[in-house]
Amino acid sequence: MATKTKKKLVIVESPSKAKTIEKYLGRTYKVIASLGHIRDLPKSKMGVDVDHDFEPHYISIRGKGDVIKNLRSEAKKAKKVYLASDPDREGEAIAWHLSYLLGLDTKDKNRVVFNEITKDAVKNAFKEPRSIDMSLVDAQQARRVLDRLVGYSISPLLWKKVKKGLSAGRVQSIALNLIIQRENEIKAFKPEEYWTIESEFQKGRQKFQANFYGENNKKLALPNNDAVQAILQKIDKKKAFNVTKVVKKERKRFPAPPFTTSSMQQEANRRLNFRTRKTMMAAQQLYEGINIGKEGTVGLITYMRTDSTRISSIAKHEASVLIHEKYGAEYAATKPRKGKMPEGAQDAHEAIRPSSVRRTPEELKDYLTKDQYRLYSLIWSRFVASQMTPEVMDTMAVSIEQNQVNFRANGSKTKFAGFTTIYKNATDKDNILPDLAEGDEVKLTKTNPAQHFTQPPARYSEANLIKALEENGVGRPSTYAPTLDTIQRRYYVKLVSRRFEPTELGEIVNEIIVEFFPDIVNITFTADLESELDGIEEGKENWVQVVDEFYKPFSKEVAHAEENMESVQIKDEPAGFDCDVCGSPMVVKMGRYGKFFACSRFPDCRNTKAIVKEIGVICPKCHKGQIIERKSKRGRLFYGCSRYPDCDFVSWDKPVGRDCPKDGHFLVEKKVKGGGKQVVCPNGDYEEPVQK
Repeated sequence: MATKTKKKLVIVESPSKAKTIEKYLGRTYKVIASLGHIRDLPKSKMGVDVDHDFEPHYISIRGKGDVIKNLRSEAKKAKKVYLASDPDREGEAIAWHLSYLLGLDTKDKNRVVFNEITKDAVKNAFKEPRSIDMSLVDAQQARRVLDRLVGYSISPLLWKKVKKGLSAGRVQSIALNLIIQRENEIKAFKPEEYWTIESEFQKGRQKFQANFYGENNKKLALPNNDAVQAILQKIDKKKAFNVTKVVKKERKRFPAPPFTTSSMQQEANRRLNFRTRKTMMAAQQLYEGINIGKEGTVGLITYMRTDSTRISSIAKHEASVLIHEKYGAEYAATKPRKGKMPEGAQDAHEAIRPSSVRRTPEELKDYLTKDQYRLYSLIWSRFVASQMTPEVMDTMAVSIEQNQVNFRANGSKTKFAGFTTIYKNATDKDNILPDLAEGDEVKLTKTNPAQHFTQPPARYSEANLIKALEENGVGRPSTYAPTLDTIQRRYYVKLVSRRFEPTELGEIVNEIIVEFFPDIVNITFTADLESELDGIEEGKENWVQVVDEFYKPFSKEVAHAEENMESVQIKDEPAGFDCDVCGSPMVVKMGRYGKFFACSRFPDCRNTKAIVKEIGVICPKCHKGQIIERKSKRGRLFYGCSRYPDCDFVSWDKPVGRDCPKDGHFLVEKKVKGGGKQVVCPNGDYEEPVQK
C-alpha cells in the first residue's frame, strides 16, 4: 500500500484568506487559519517584568486551546510549515508566536509575505520564503509593552480615584486631548460680525455674480450695516460699472495619489459616510478574497494597512493600458506624480489599489455587498485617477469699478477633464462668466447685503481626527480604528451629528492625565516615540533601551500620582422624581454608555430607567403615549412611542404632530442637503418648503 504523501502546511490568520490561498497553491499544500493572535500578554496582570529587561510573559490566549491543538497536530504531519500571516509588524509577531508554539526554528526560511492575494503574487512569494524578521517582531513587542506599561499603570489609578472600568492609553489619550482642546476653543470663541455684498451684474443677456472687494482697489472689510450702507450710497444705480481688469489663466489641477490606510478612512468617511471600523471591515474582506464567479475567490485589493503611496511598475503599466483603451491616450499620464509621503511613513508596502485594474467595479457589482462595492469603487477610481493627466481649467478674474467702489468676480471653465472624468468632488462645478474685456460696461441688476458672524472651529469628525493624528505623527495605520472605537466605548466622547463631543467623564480623565502624565498627551513626545519604534523596525534601535528610556521617568510620574492624586467624585444629579419601586429619590448616574436614572438607595434598590427625551408630539398610532427619541444598537437616532411595548410605533424621521392634508398620514421632518429641514408626507404625496 502506497504511503500518503505529506503536504506542506501554510498558516494564515483568517479562514477566508486560507480558502483563497489554498486554491492557488494546489493539492500539495494545506492552508489553515490561526484566527489572529494565539499568544498575548495576560489580561489579569501587567505581564511585563520591568526588573528584567521588560521581558513579556506571554500566555496562550483563552479560548484558543482547540485552535493551538489543531495547529500542532497539522504541523507534526506536515512536510514543511510556512507562516503566511499579514505583511506588517503585527503579522510578523503572529508568525513568531506560531514558530514558538510549534517548535519551529525562527532562522528557518519559512516566512512568506505577499502584498495582494492573487495567484501570481502568492506563487511568487512561495518561491522566496525568508526567515522571521526579528526587527519587525521587536518593534511590535516594544509597542505592545509600552501600551501595557501605560495602560496597566494609569488605568488602576483611574479605577481607584474616579470609577471602575476606565482606561488610558498612549494614542487614545492624545485623541481625547485633541477633542477636548477643540471643545475648549469652541467654548472660548467669540463671534465677530462681518458683512458681504453679493451682487448680480449683466452684460447683454448674460448675468453673473460678483462680490464687493473694496475701494480704490484696496481691500475693505465691512464690519457692520453702517459700513455697507455707506458703500451702497456711493453706487449710482443708473450708471454702468466699468470692467477695469481681466486676467485669464490656464490652471492645472493634479490628481491625488492612491490611498494609504489613513486617506482611505478619511475619504470613505467623507464620501460614503462610512465609520472607520466599517471601512476597515469592508477593506479586509476585499483583500482576503471574494468569489467572483468563473475566476473563483480572488483578493480584489492590495494590503489595506499601509502608509505608502508607492505603486509597482506592473500596476502602473496595467493602469496605463486601461486608460489608453477606455479613455484615450491624452488621459494617460506619461509620468504619474509621486505622492508626498507622510513623515515617518514606512513605505514597506504599496498604496491601496485594485489587485487588477481590469476588474472594474461595474463587472464586480453582482458579486459584492453594497458596502464592498462602494468601497471598491472608491479605491479603483482613486487609483486609476492617480495615473491620469491633470484637469486643465480656463480661469478668469475680473475687476469691476464705479465711483472707486470695486467688485470682483472669478470664473472657471473646464478645458480638459483629465482625471476628473472618473474622480470628481461634488463641489467641482464650472462657474462661467460672460466674455468680458477691459473697458466693457456692465449693469448692476441686484445687490444682496448679508450679515455674517465668524464661526468657531468645527468639532472633529472621524476623518478630521484621523488626519490630525496622522499629521502629528501619532499612531500608525493599524491603530486609528481601535483608538476611535475605545474612546467611544469608554464614553469619553460621543458622536453627535457625526462629530466628536467630549463627555463629562472624558474631561475628568483628560484633566487627570494632563496634570499627572503630561508626556502621554504631549504630541511631540508621542511622535518621537513612534519614530523610535520605526527605528527598531529598521534595526537601528534596541527595543529594550527604547522602552527603558520611556519607563524610567514614567514610573516616577506613576509614583507621584499614586501619592498625590485626589479622588474625584462624580456627583449624582437629582432626577426630580421618586423611585416607583421603593419611593426614594431617583438620581442621574454616569454609566459606561452614558447617563441613566437610578435609585439613590442602590445597591439596596436596583431600579433603573433610561433617560428619554420627549419631542412634544403625541403618538400618531395609539394617540396616548409621547413620542420620544431613542437610539438603535448602532447608535442611530429614531423615534418611538413611550408606551412601548404596548405600542410599537417607530419612525426614523421625526414626527411633527400634524397630519398630511392630502391623505391624513402623519407628517415627518427630514434633513435635506445644505443643512435645511423639510416637512414631508412619508407616502410622498405632500411636501412643504425647505426651512434653513
